[in-house]
Amino acid sequence: MTEPIFDISIIIPLYNEDLVLHTLIERLQLVINKVQFSCEVILVNDGSTDTTQQIIESICATDLRFSGIVLSRNYGHQLAVSAGLSHVRGKKGALIMDGDLQDPPELISEFYDLLIQGFDVIYAIRKNRKESFFKKMAYSMYYNLQSKISNFKIPIDSGDFSMLSKRVVDTMNRMPEQNRYLRGMRAWIGFNQIGLEYDRDERLAGTSKYSWKKLFELAFTGIFNFSDFPIKFITRLGFFTVIFSLIYFAYNVYRKLVYNDVPQGFTATILSIILFSGVQLISLGLIGEYVLRIYNQVRNRPLFIVDKIIQDGKNLIL
Repeated sequence: MTEPIFDISIIIPLYNEDLVLHTLIERLQLVINKVQFSCEVILVNDGSTDTTQQIIESICATDLRFSGIVLSRNYGHQLAVSAGLSHVRGKKGALIMDGDLQDPPELISEFYDLLIQGFDVIYAIRKNRKESFFKKMAYSMYYNLQSKISNFKIPIDSGDFSMLSKRVVDTMNRMPEQNRYLRGMRAWIGFNQIGLEYDRDERLAGTSKYSWKKLFELAFTGIFNFSDFPIKFITRLGFFTVIFSLIYFAYNVYRKLVYNDVPQGFTATILSIILFSGVQLISLGLIGEYVLRIYNQVRNRPLFIVDKIIQDGKNLIL
């Protein structure tokens, strides 16, 4: 059998999204039926415990433009997307979008128009967020911090919703890092990149799978993977504490020589101990983050394990 030829692969990571998945599939079918280029949809089941798997199997059996990748367990959003990227069959590129319908599939034509104009990365920029004030403030603070300390430009308020040319997909598949921050990786690659503004919708149903803990982990990955600021911060902090100590020492000598009165007391001693202990712990923690990433990398474990692939109406057990 001749393998189907698609122009674009649409990658959608899914974790317990059965409440929204039927609507997502319906909207995707309407879009790919209408566009003038061929599309495949890769649904990545990231260890779901609801009926997401059954829905994926059902659509893959009835519409051969849909395929499924079933991971052996929940690996997280970034690795689920990476699994989809590794199975792209689109000859021109791939679109990455979330499965909660906050990323509207109807924008695919606008992405594709920019792709055929010669852009390799078209990243979506959120004009607004329908989220709590506190969450929007936290996002804004992080993106501004990231833009100031990154070694290269990472677009502000751009998520994983994007279209990548085939050569960018191939390059990302060759990047072996374990702690993956995809929006940073695609910015690091370079080539011709452009932003596409859009209004981010509310989640259609269910709850976000990105807890605050996972958001912080992703933020730290973005900082440690694409900035040397943390390690330089240790050096600057060390210089500051040394200078502070010398000034305090000079102050004591001055009081001794001029007034014969050296400041004494339990409070000053405790303050010094706490200050220097805190500096040491912060320094060890920052160094530990880099050591942990080195440790994860040198183990050379696979990024993810695929349980089975559902493609062209067949289940391929791996």
